[in-house]
Amino acid sequence: MFVDVAKVEVKAGDGGNGMVAYRREKYVPMGGPAGGDGGHGGAVIFIVEPGLRTLMDFRYQRHFRAKPGENGRPKNQHGSNAPDLYVKVPPGTVVRDAITNDLIADLTDIGQQAVIAKGGRGGRGNVRFANSKNKAPDMAERGEPGEVKDVILELKLLADAGLVGFPSVGKSTLLSVVSAARPKIASYHFTTLSPHLGVVSLGDERSFVLADLPGLIEGAHEGQGLGHEFLRHIERTLLLVHVIDMAATEDRDPIADYHTIRKELVQYNAQLAARKQLVVANKMDLPNAQKNLDQFRLEVKDVEIYPISAVSRDGIDELMQRIGDLLDQLHRAQEANISPDVDEVVYRSRAPRLVFNVTRDDAVFVVESEELDKLVTMTNFDQYDAVKRFQTILRRSGVDAALRANGAKDGDLIRVGDMEFDFVE
Repeated sequence: MFVDVAKVEVKAGDGGNGMVAYRREKYVPMGGPAGGDGGHGGAVIFIVEPGLRTLMDFRYQRHFRAKPGENGRPKNQHGSNAPDLYVKVPPGTVVRDAITNDLIADLTDIGQQAVIAKGGRGGRGNVRFANSKNKAPDMAERGEPGEVKDVILELKLLADAGLVGFPSVGKSTLLSVVSAARPKIASYHFTTLSPHLGVVSLGDERSFVLADLPGLIEGAHEGQGLGHEFLRHIERTLLLVHVIDMAATEDRDPIADYHTIRKELVQYNAQLAARKQLVVANKMDLPNAQKNLDQFRLEVKDVEIYPISAVSRDGIDELMQRIGDLLDQLHRAQEANISPDVDEVVYRSRAPRLVFNVTRDDAVFVVESEELDKLVTMTNFDQYDAVKRFQTILRRSGVDAALRANGAKDGDLIRVGDMEFDFVE
């Protein structure tokens, strides 16, 4: 079974909590704080594995969770960082955010890695909060939560050239003749329900990967027939090999078929219009094929046409050599367009450190801020010094002033993240 789309949940590890501890050693009066930081949580990293060909494994395991970092220890000991969780994916995997559909990673090269969910930072121990005014702080941070994401995995096959065309035009037969691939072949439509790859050897130490892709029909760009199940895979091919039943064995018009497939490709992705292509006139061993080919040449201009018979193997060698030559040219052009590495310059804005928005929900004032939500999660409100620090941050960042400007008075209920408290003048 070929699986090329999967939805999974990834959860990075939370950071370990910082510790409140003090030095108590003989002959060391007023030893001071000695609580260590928590360890970082493990990240979830996708890595390209050469032996994988489908996303089948993700049908049975849909949740991937990295381990949390270890809590800080006394004597200034840092908690252990959690190991990263590596998830193996096949070459050609595209990772998108399931909610926003934003591209997260496009994994094509063997060994390529991408951090999908970042592990949480470890909380700071009390030794990190000591200063000249408070030499023995009785507070420590909780660990930062790790990222949680629902992601869509989409596999787009990596092939040099792709065979496209209507069902039953001979794409599978052609692939079976020129490579060791053995796709299903039968005299009915959609025998190829999933893409097949084959390696074509040209005998001059050259080879390329050829894909037999499921047959298209009119309306495929809207999802009809196998629709997107096919079209997503054509995006990665450098060369389109358009196979046409030139003998019109099913009473189809070869010229109309050609224009229909071209239209479907362009409507799915306009960039495919500029993709290099050639036409394979198949089934030339059958009656009426030569007559249809002559008419086709008159109607269709500016495209290379190679008459063949996949069954009798006539014209196959010439076609494969031409595909190999075109791919060599396309690979050279692709390499020439790769710009050299340039040192990246990062400009940082001088925007306020903390961004927030104050709204009112009935009798509750709501402070919306990603930074404050994280601060609430990492603050231990059972510690007096931690509460004082939280209040100081709200005051210095202008939250208190913004609440007053929005009408907050002494005793009003304030909500920040999951925390609710009374406003005090």
